[in-house]
Amino acid sequence: MDNLTHSLFGALMGQMGLKKKTGLAMPALIIGANLPDLDTACFFWLDGVEHLGFRRGLTHGPLAMVFLPLLLALLLKAFDSWQTGRGKRPVGRLPIDFKWLYLLSLIGCLSHPALDWLNVYGVRLLEPFSSRWFYGDVLFIIDVWLWFLLGFGIWHSLNHEKENLNWQRTGRIWMYLSLIYIGFNGLISASTAYGGSADRKPDEVISSPVVFWFWEREVLWREGRVWWFEKHDFINNTREPMSAVRSLCSRSAIDRAAQATSEGRAYMFWSRAPIAERAEDGTIVVRDARFYDPRARGRFEVSLPELQCVDLGEEPRVP
Repeated sequence: MDNLTHSLFGALMGQMGLKKKTGLAMPALIIGANLPDLDTACFFWLDGVEHLGFRRGLTHGPLAMVFLPLLLALLLKAFDSWQTGRGKRPVGRLPIDFKWLYLLSLIGCLSHPALDWLNVYGVRLLEPFSSRWFYGDVLFIIDVWLWFLLGFGIWHSLNHEKENLNWQRTGRIWMYLSLIYIGFNGLISASTAYGGSADRKPDEVISSPVVFWFWEREVLWREGRVWWFEKHDFINNTREPMSAVRSLCSRSAIDRAAQATSEGRAYMFWSRAPIAERAEDGTIVVRDARFYDPRARGRFEVSLPELQCVDLGEEPRVP
């Protein structure tokens, strides 16, 4: 998910009452909720699309979930000591309880891969022990409805806190509503995660959330080298065929060709639904069906000029 969502989620956890457990609790939750994205530093040394095969890996895995919270807690405790030594520590700040500071940093960090799992991009939850990608296919990477639920919940809880009302309960209610919204989206994705027709079984199906219209899904399914695209409306129970794209090459052929370059290897390590097409200059461009929209091109594609495609025969017809 985007970093605003991560930050709002961390802040709402604080408004559930966790911010009263220790001094600097809110920074521990909010910074912790964003800390696994330290891997964005890879843009400084990786070229092209190599970042696709690097991100959402090591800093999102189990070892990072132990050491990143510890690092954050130590830094926050050192900051508190530094302010105390200079006489600038806020009078109203609670004393530091390192056990709680680490625990809240851990909770914040754990929320990050949990939210990242919700979209179609994927996250490697077991790195470095396993490089398997996990996909929730539940929410679009930027969900304005979740922004509203989390953001309004924070505002509502803060207002109740100013009025000496039960602001912790208010925070918990809005967190529950946010989780119900996420769960409802999971049901929508599960109910639309099918493709093809009654007489054919697709090789692979992806139910991809779309921006803003949370009740709709762009359902992608593959038969051989053909990817079909349909729009499913959960509320109106309708299916609307959109398009079909035929990959020039099989995945195995693309995988073999990708080994020639570091960008190709990284891309195919990340790609869940590769589609090979011929560009105007004659090279083969590999795109991912999840990000096939023209607005995503350039950021989610790689050229493999030496790729040799093998004709696999007749492909399925449009149902």
